[in-house]
Amino acid sequence: MIRVLLVDDQELMRMGFRMVLDAQEDLEVVGEAGNGEDAVELAGKLRPDVVLMDVRMPVLDGVEATRRIVATDAAKVLVMTTFDLDEYALSALRSGASGFLLKDTPPENLVSAVRSVASGDAVVSPSVTKRLLDRFLGEGGGELRDASVLDALTEREREVLVLVAKGLSNTEIAGKLFLSEATVKTHLGRILSKLDLRDRVQAVVLAYETGLVKPGEA
Repeated sequence: MIRVLLVDDQELMRMGFRMVLDAQEDLEVVGEAGNGEDAVELAGKLRPDVVLMDVRMPVLDGVEATRRIVATDAAKVLVMTTFDLDEYALSALRSGASGFLLKDTPPENLVSAVRSVASGDAVVSPSVTKRLLDRFLGEGGGELRDASVLDALTEREREVLVLVAKGLSNTEIAGKLFLSEATVKTHLGRILSKLDLRDRVQAVVLAYETGLVKPGEA
């Protein structure tokens, strides 16, 4: 059973999410919170598998709540946002969220996303993350991180990371580099391990923040 904590300042929104998730045999909503502060407290008490997190809330926003929950390893966080190009969503990814979905996503996609996050996968399309980074880093937001962190990677691993950051799927990377898809997955796993990253989303963010990929690059 996958245990889910719902966090949104709109009760009707929480009610809708609960109806969708509780209808699944393998999903259970174990709690609800109307702001980030309550979310952090409940995540610590209930230890859910996934927190479905709104980002724009009173008292404590979803970005800081995400950072605190991830820092204590209380749960994985899936951010829900109204806008697909939302600086709050980008900040939540940087804070350790496993991805984000639009609030109007179809119910079957929401269910699939919760299951994916619970199993350790990221649910944000790399191309969507790239658009976020293109927009906000391209507007001069944020200083570059020290690129020496990438020295741990082999030349091939750096090539794979660049293509991941540019939004290519494992299949597309395999075709471009003349590798098997299994080999690409192996490279990606080593990249995450060497750089101490949780998932593909964090790898994309790091590639941009270190300047390995520049905003606007195709």
